[in-house]
Amino acid sequence: MASETLNGLKVAILVTDGFEQVEMSEPRKALDAAGAETWLVSPKDGQVKAWKFTDWGETFPVDMPLDSARPEDFDAILLPGGVINPDRLRTLPEAVAFARAFFDAGKPVTSICHGPWTVIEAGAARGRRLTSWPSLQTDLTNAGADWVDQQVVVDGNLVTSRKPDDISAFNREVIRLFASARRQPRQTAAE
Repeated sequence: MASETLNGLKVAILVTDGFEQVEMSEPRKALDAAGAETWLVSPKDGQVKAWKFTDWGETFPVDMPLDSARPEDFDAILLPGGVINPDRLRTLPEAVAFARAFFDAGKPVTSICHGPWTVIEAGAARGRRLTSWPSLQTDLTNAGADWVDQQVVVDGNLVTSRKPDDISAFNREVIRLFASARRQPRQTAAE
């Protein structure tokens, strides 16, 4: 991973209260270490509270409220899991539209654990090969995805992973995908 450079790559991390802490913090550390600029984007203003396996975790500052975030200002998106976080996000049309914009633009999307619920809601699961927390298998299959039980799956511009135990493999593939996206020019709203 150290050989990949993400200098200048802007990554939106879409979360609300209840995201699995390690599924946000560990990929964020890896991205920051590779030179990316990571932004916690949330429908909540101020702060978001993480979930830490079986109880509430730490609180993190929101870098950009969702209503101020523009997908065209970012190069990629990370969708952490936790049961609560994606279950809330998928009920918010503005959060779903934000995530969908990355798929529509062909930008890298990465998701772990229950995060693929947002992929389903964005209408981007059909025809994709991906993985997730096992309880999402039926949801993803019903949405037209080819669900597999693997540590990490790369399908074009989408990287998915199952659970916190898979984070090192997830981070490796996320960095690899984002590095390839780094070589692509970012489109701006004026283009």
